[in-house]
Amino acid sequence: MLVLSEREDGEGIVNPDTGDVEADLKTVLRATAAEFADPEFEAPIRALNTEIINDPELAAIYREKMEAPVTEAKKERLRSAQRAGQLAADTDLDLVLEVLIEATFSLFRNRASAPAPRIGQARPESAITGS
Repeated sequence: MLVLSEREDGEGIVNPDTGDVEADLKTVLRATAAEFADPEFEAPIRALNTEIINDPELAAIYREKMEAPVTEAKKERLRSAQRAGQLAADTDLDLVLEVLIEATFSLFRNRASAPAPRIGQARPESAITGS
């Protein structure tokens, strides 16, 4: 999985940028929910998370190779929305990402329920508007 986060062209991870941040975030969250609901994805990601919890060296590699580039790509998309006036310039991007991602991952991690496609609908609106 860590190798999959590296692109051959060196461009890194790029999120959709159609000019509509809300639509783009919904697209990404729907894809994330679909991955978490896919049994072929679920087993390896759960195994990776277990290993990360138990192996500090692997956790550091994961943060460097996967988490940091993914987070930076998401922040860059949000910065683009700030430049376009779709997000306030003083928006706390870390907080927006927490609202968007952590709740979805928490459902997956705790097996509370499979993240439903509806997650991709409401969370971007709440994260962007704060309501």
